[in-house]
Amino acid sequence: MEDNNIIKDYITEEADTEEVKTEETAENEAAEEAETSAENEDTSETAEETVQEESFTPEAPVVLEETPVEENESEEESAPVSSKPADPAAAIEAILFATGNSVKLERLAEVLELNEEELNAAIETLKERYASNDRGICLTELEDAIQLGTKGEYYEYLIKLAKNHKRMTLSDTVIETLSIIAYKQPVTRAEIERIRGVSCDHAVNRLLEYDLIEEVGRLDAPGKPLLFGTTEQFLRSFGVRSIQDLPVMSPEMMQDFKAQAEAEAEEDLKVKVDV
Repeated sequence: MEDNNIIKDYITEEADTEEVKTEETAENEAAEEAETSAENEDTSETAEETVQEESFTPEAPVVLEETPVEENESEEESAPVSSKPADPAAAIEAILFATGNSVKLERLAEVLELNEEELNAAIETLKERYASNDRGICLTELEDAIQLGTKGEYYEYLIKLAKNHKRMTLSDTVIETLSIIAYKQPVTRAEIERIRGVSCDHAVNRLLEYDLIEEVGRLDAPGKPLLFGTTEQFLRSFGVRSIQDLPVMSPEMMQDFKAQAEAEAEEDLKVKVDV
């Protein structure tokens, strides 16, 4: 019996020992698996970092080859586009109508991009259009400018239409003063009075009021006296294109002016004596 008990105890101890070994083996295997999984995670993280580093690795610069541009194409692109009107005469007519005043020929050529020959041809075309009897306007040429105007035969109808129209009334004295300014310009009051022999203040002021003369500067002399010259209104009023178109003043005309001035001075002196 004792032998049987000893055998049983031995078998039980062996079994317990195997269970302990089994548990230790299981724990060791679990620890090994944990270490293996940790190593795998480290390896995967390292691989991801490597991939990220590789993805952010700058690529080598790409050199683009320039496509040669043909010389003809570059010249066409750089060439300015002309904006000349299809009908220069019509364009000039539109400009003159819109402004209402005279326009310098130089300015017209600049705006319309026309040379002198093209501009003159367009002006002649306009003049031919207005020469017809069924047109009420005409092209007025003034020195180096042009302007649209009405034909003289229709002036009376404009007078009836205009309100408070100031009609120019020029006395002989005013006309004589204007003639001296037109032929001697630029001229001072003192020179006008020297030619006429009498004061010209009233006549000069009246001519300034009618816009037939204007101040054109000052004489480089003591006192810097004003210089007077004619205006475009003068050219329009007397139907001349420029000062050069005025009739030549003969010495006889100058003598007549002086005689009339002397008669005027005597009349003024007689009035003063009577008073």
